[in-house]
Amino acid sequence: MTAQPTTEDPVLPEHLAPTEFVDSDSPQVRAYVARVVGDEPDPVRRAVLLFEAVRDGIWYDPHHIASARAAYRASAVAEAPSNWCVPKAVLLTAAARAAGIPARLGFADVRNHLTSSRLQEKMGGADLFVYHGYTDLYLNGRWVKATPAFNAELCARFGVAPIPFDGDADALMHEFTGDGSRHMEYVRYRGVYTDLPLDEILREFAQVYGSAMVGHDAGPAEVDEFVR
Repeated sequence: MTAQPTTEDPVLPEHLAPTEFVDSDSPQVRAYVARVVGDEPDPVRRAVLLFEAVRDGIWYDPHHIASARAAYRASAVAEAPSNWCVPKAVLLTAAARAAGIPARLGFADVRNHLTSSRLQEKMGGADLFVYHGYTDLYLNGRWVKATPAFNAELCARFGVAPIPFDGDADALMHEFTGDGSRHMEYVRYRGVYTDLPLDEILREFAQVYGSAMVGHDAGPAEVDEFVR
């Protein structure tokens, strides 16, 4: 995997500022944060509560990847019952900023060794998921990575524990399944961003997977897949 940002990267004003997609000043995101963290004073505890709310409150669904820009704004994601890793990371990033925690978006390519035949066909036979999204949170003087993709209920159906986050250690992907076989591996770091590089991501999706992966702007979540 290529070089990653260091935990000592400086905090910049934009890591607390609203953007087009990370619209942390929106009423929807503000209401979401107030509902989740209440008057919790500790920033680490606020981060953990927000992570768990995004992870478990929004069902993971990689089968409906929207093309509309509005669908990727945190204010829209906060009100959606299901979504995939990138929008969920956008919401966690926005919620953290709204809660006074510096945050940025991070991306990496991950290889999934258990990709279902259904999804792999949709991906043109690939098992590499480009631009997996996670959130970088600045806590206790350093950056900590957290991916809120897989909700706990879905994990239970596949015999693995949900990815935990304590605000201290990185919370990335399941490296192994419940039976010990390899599941995910990070293979390429894509960088950190203050806002979502949506055009870049969708362009890469089109190049890698063709047109089948993008453009599903609505539809029910799938519960029979355990993939990105």
